[in-house]
Amino acid sequence: MTSLPGLAETADHALPLHAATAATFAAWRDQQTPAVQAWLQAQGFTAAAGTHALLPGSEGLAGAVLGVADLRDPFAWAHAPYALPAGEWRMADALDADAQAALQLGWGLGSYRFTRYRAATRAPARLIGAIDAEVAAQLAACARVRDLVNTPTEDMGPADLEAVTREIAQAHGADIDVLVGDDLLLHNFPAIHAVGRASHRDPRLIVLHWGDPSHPHIAIVGKGVCFDTGGLDVKAAAGMRNMKKDMGGAAHAIALAELIMARRLPVRITLLVPAVENALGPNAYRPGEVIATRKGISVEIDNTDAEGRIVLCDALAYAAEQTPQLILDFATLTGAARIALGPDLPVLFANEDRVANDWLDAGLRTHDPLWRMPLHRPYLRYLSSGIADIANGSSTPMAGCITAALYLDRFVPNDLPWAHLDVYSWNDSDRPGRPAGGEAQALRACWAMLKARFG
Repeated sequence: MTSLPGLAETADHALPLHAATAATFAAWRDQQTPAVQAWLQAQGFTAAAGTHALLPGSEGLAGAVLGVADLRDPFAWAHAPYALPAGEWRMADALDADAQAALQLGWGLGSYRFTRYRAATRAPARLIGAIDAEVAAQLAACARVRDLVNTPTEDMGPADLEAVTREIAQAHGADIDVLVGDDLLLHNFPAIHAVGRASHRDPRLIVLHWGDPSHPHIAIVGKGVCFDTGGLDVKAAAGMRNMKKDMGGAAHAIALAELIMARRLPVRITLLVPAVENALGPNAYRPGEVIATRKGISVEIDNTDAEGRIVLCDALAYAAEQTPQLILDFATLTGAARIALGPDLPVLFANEDRVANDWLDAGLRTHDPLWRMPLHRPYLRYLSSGIADIANGSSTPMAGCITAALYLDRFVPNDLPWAHLDVYSWNDSDRPGRPAGGEAQALRACWAMLKARFG
């Protein structure tokens, strides 16, 4: 088993760790020695959610008790790795399988720190016990998203994203093809090329294939805008500051593909990552241009900062050509989604109720929530163009995330099940299990949905 932050299979010595909810704490406390009861009372400890108390012993520290709101919620445990002193800890009382999985998942998520450029200030407390392989794979997927998004663009440009995908493909016996630069034009991916052509780092389309041809086919698409200046419709400094995260959709797609391969879900996958930088330059695509797309739909550029839908439309058209049973796409697509639902709830669009409902239900089961918004097709009128088939920007500030999804919908056949997730991919501040920086959102829910459907 590969080592995971905060988790270990064995240790020579581990302190006992108890867990209680506010409802069960009194019964647990009454079973302790009078000295421990007095100690807890002196601290005013009531096992409120997200709290802990260290327990004294004759030779120093004898153990600890955690306040946990819901034993089956991973984030209820996530404060433990940095609340407790560094060292080894073992649960003193048995948990059922669901609570044990939540404990390990929450502990792993809470232990994560991005350490590529500086060391962590301290090591997390380590939980000792047999590590569930399913939990380990989900933690690795979440860490993959966080690491990719947290890495600055200088070290995570289109070629770097390709290198990561190649490494994953090699590890799992997948095939990979990459179209770079003007080869995109030769192979009819003009929209991807248009967005990325101004950068000194060539745009590309990364295509990974894996799985038994007899298995159900899933296409997974991720927006890989490795940095977004806004193009000639340049962003203000505040809006550009965190645009290294604009490849968060690609990070989700890559991590999901890696998770599927690692757990050998009986499906066949095609992973598509259009990887570009939306840069300023003498040949940057311009407002008012009409660009071609793979599907043959002409697009008038209303706003060069609405570039994500431009690169995705070519990738979605190609995905549809492969006639998969399901297309999933992930993208940091709109600020309107954040205005509607805030940073924690990704916005889901789907052209089939079953796909949407399965994903939503999985989100509730896994404590990895998302929320569905409507593909209200009458709003396509907001994307009308006087000189092209469609515009890439809306004529109104209303319904911004819906019009973006409707744009993508034009490039997917109505009879092909498709779901689009508009993700923030980011935590603005530190919370237990959710450190500031890159974040995987609704990824575990998506995995649970796919397992239920194809496992």
